[in-house]
Amino acid sequence: MHRLNLNGYEPDRHHEAAVAFCIHAGTDELTSPVHQHRKGQLILALHGAITCTVENALWMVPPQYAVWIPGGVEHSNQVTANAELCFLFIEPSAVTMPTTCCTLKISPLCRELILTLANRTTTQRAEPMTRRLIQVLFDELPQQPQQQLHLPVSSHPKIRTMVEMMAKGPVEWGSLGQWAGFFAMSERNLARLIVKETGLSFRQ
Repeated sequence: MHRLNLNGYEPDRHHEAAVAFCIHAGTDELTSPVHQHRKGQLILALHGAITCTVENALWMVPPQYAVWIPGGVEHSNQVTANAELCFLFIEPSAVTMPTTCCTLKISPLCRELILTLANRTTTQRAEPMTRRLIQVLFDELPQQPQQQLHLPVSSHPKIRTMVEMMAKGPVEWGSLGQWAGFFAMSERNLARLIVKETGLSFRQ
């Protein structure tokens, strides 16, 4: 497992309204430790599975979706092998975005705008064309539908294992009985444990 690398870019040292990067995970998983930055961050999944741990919850980023993390919020990221993703960093005062974490369904237009920005060189970022692209993106982003694709995080090893396995992608079995068999416990006891640790029932 390797750390995510933005080629030396440090969000808190730059003041562009928006800057994007595309990342290819290759054959190894990528991770970033718990951190925060002044800029808001949009994490767009292009291919593969990405999970973000934010505020005691695991946020899942399916392909063509993005998770929005406001500036100043602590988070960590985990990217599966062979995944492709884009990071978009946004100045807090540049556009009105949600004040809490959420998942956004990204339109094809927004996706292409983000990809275009990610392909701009350092010199091109200062050009008027880049500013125009960013303005169009800022017109579109606040209109993207919000969803809450996250799972609560628990310190209990069984519940955490369930959440992490679900977050990495579809599992071969998903009924309460199958999970109970996996943990060698009764369905009733597992159901009670889930409610105790997360405040949610298994079906929720």
